[in-house]
Amino acid sequence: MTSPAQTANPYATPGLPDGFILRGTAAGGLLRLVAVDSSAIVEEARLRHHLSKTATAALGRSLSAALLLAIVLGKKVDSRVTLRIQGDGPLGWIVAEGSADGRVRGYVREPGADLPIRESDGKLDVSGVVGSEGELALTRLLENGEPYTGSVPLVSGEIAEDVAAYLSASEQIPSAVLLGVYEEGGRVARSGGLLVQVMPGASEDALAQVEANIRAMGPITDNLRRHSLMEVMERAAEGLDLQLAAQAQAAHFQCRCSRDKAKSSLLYFGAGERQEMMDDGGQEVVCHWCNEHYHITPDEIAALDLDQPRAQA
Repeated sequence: MTSPAQTANPYATPGLPDGFILRGTAAGGLLRLVAVDSSAIVEEARLRHHLSKTATAALGRSLSAALLLAIVLGKKVDSRVTLRIQGDGPLGWIVAEGSADGRVRGYVREPGADLPIRESDGKLDVSGVVGSEGELALTRLLENGEPYTGSVPLVSGEIAEDVAAYLSASEQIPSAVLLGVYEEGGRVARSGGLLVQVMPGASEDALAQVEANIRAMGPITDNLRRHSLMEVMERAAEGLDLQLAAQAQAAHFQCRCSRDKAKSSLLYFGAGERQEMMDDGGQEVVCHWCNEHYHITPDEIAALDLDQPRAQA
């Protein structure tokens, strides 16, 4: 489902821009750049799932990554990818689903998991809460419609490095991946990411230049705080003749759940169990993707059995 109400999202935070995606090429088309501003998306996820600060950063990076991966790997406008990160940290797993049309959703197993700020650099301990031992897996549909899942061991648990390792090992796409979430005043102030994909034929000089540019930029979170998303892309491609696409693409947190799907899920229970639900005044169904709560009334549950013969006819 989209936000609980199409015209007024109760999770929206005033002052945050809509999410958007920018695309471009550099070095004569041999470098492909895709960037996303996911500030509003991650703030909505934080509110929906009641995330701790470190869990917000971990899921936020994953949501940005899922959008970038859907753009890079998708063959159709509505192509979807599902990113799953399973580490040995207290967060448990992270799941994020991104679509090439800009939709994204996701959740974590333990939304309250948190760790103190790292003493070494004063930053959120994302690798600690995710864990450095585990696996990153990505599922997508191939052109023939068959699902394909590739996986790699976690490199660091910082997510960006793990996504880059996946692209190199499982997709044979050398890439630089930068992901960041900045929280201020108890909310997400800036969030986003940048993926630079190296196309076949890129020169060693171009690779050396983009690598030097990214090193000079420093942490992506600091860049997102001080610069616009377009400026971040320009800094990454400095000296390489960046050509930006004419239009930005909208991106937003959007779940595919609905009240009808919530009702249909009760058909997996036996008739006796549904009768108990009716006797108890109805049943609450919660979508794990977006934490939307649906209260299914006794009359709605009773109607499921009446509709079954027609649905099977």
